[in-house]
Amino acid sequence: MPDVTVDSDNAGALRNKVVDELCGDGTIVSPEIEAVMRKVPRHLFAPGATLEEAYDTYAAVITKTDEHGVQLSSVSAPQIQAMMLEQARVRPGMRVLEIGSGGLNATYLAELVGEDGEVVTVDIDPGVTERARRLLDEHGYGRVQVVTADAAEPIPDLGEVDVVLVTVGAWDIPPAWIAQLKQGGRLVVPLRMRNLTRSVSFTLVTGEHGAYLESESARICGFVPMQGSTAHQEELLLVNGTPEIGLRFDDGLPADPHQLDNAVKTPRHELWTGVTIGLQEVIGTLQMAMAISLPGFCTMAVDEDLDTGLVAPSNKRFALAAVEGNTFAYLVTRRTEDNKHVEYGVHALGPNAKQLADKIADVLRDWEANRRGGPSPVIRVYPASTPDDQIQADRVIDKVHSRISLSWPSA
Repeated sequence: MPDVTVDSDNAGALRNKVVDELCGDGTIVSPEIEAVMRKVPRHLFAPGATLEEAYDTYAAVITKTDEHGVQLSSVSAPQIQAMMLEQARVRPGMRVLEIGSGGLNATYLAELVGEDGEVVTVDIDPGVTERARRLLDEHGYGRVQVVTADAAEPIPDLGEVDVVLVTVGAWDIPPAWIAQLKQGGRLVVPLRMRNLTRSVSFTLVTGEHGAYLESESARICGFVPMQGSTAHQEELLLVNGTPEIGLRFDDGLPADPHQLDNAVKTPRHELWTGVTIGLQEVIGTLQMAMAISLPGFCTMAVDEDLDTGLVAPSNKRFALAAVEGNTFAYLVTRRTEDNKHVEYGVHALGPNAKQLADKIADVLRDWEANRRGGPSPVIRVYPASTPDDQIQADRVIDKVHSRISLSWPSA
């Protein structure tokens, strides 16, 4: 493998600083991943970015947007790349398919698989693959194969691979990803489930009724969404018929969304739950608890330019919420007296505001008693044709190509 460490002293120092931080926060635990992230000069794969932007540990570099400013392509943050590489467990001699190209991550993979391995990187955007091909050739990684294609479809002549690593946000799991994976192989994908995205490391296993994917780990993340045949947009419900309050649903709107037309005309019911968390505490399992337990789970955003105070979420861009018939509710927080924690509360509007607020408070209290600090739900992916009696789950999410089950591990 070529020596690609010849760059400016400043870039080398910044790169080492990034890796030191990722080792320190526990993102990097493998010496192999530490080594490749110290070696590869990521700034050379982020043209147009400053050194400080390229070596921001926790921020992506946006490389392409559409006419509306929507992000279409990016170089993921070092923290996200290291996290997913750890989940992928790539070893020398493996064959790896990367979905979502750019060049940089393919160099990490090429270093990890070594001379006896193989890396194929695929993107639907010819502009992205042209840039990836050029950068890989310029910096000594010409043997990485670059393919322009809709990766939701089978890649011709690819054969089976040990790892499929997806670096774009996916709403569904196309059958091609599973068909191209060796038995026992690993799929790492930023999967969106009920408005929540997790980087999930799946292994392919064979059960009594056939093959399915089962999660090994799931980490909070955010990604540019997939384009092509499996692209999927959230659906937006405007409460009160104006853009002021928007409820976003990932798996279809409520059966009769007009039931909410008069919800904001009722007094706002406010309930404080007594559930508190530390200011830096990760709440991934709390989010999943709400997504699993509440049939009408969604997220809420408020247009700050149109805000009249009808609702008062703590974060106007993203608040966990739920709808039940003619009533909707959302989470809020307030600082505790020691100023080191926040307490969760529920605001609800509609004829059944108290009942829905109580239901959400019960979910939070159950999380505090039984799930807090524990493992994430086990996520399994079955073919879309799998009948209910072959899936045991706390929540099943039906997609186009798959059925995704969420199950809390046994105590």
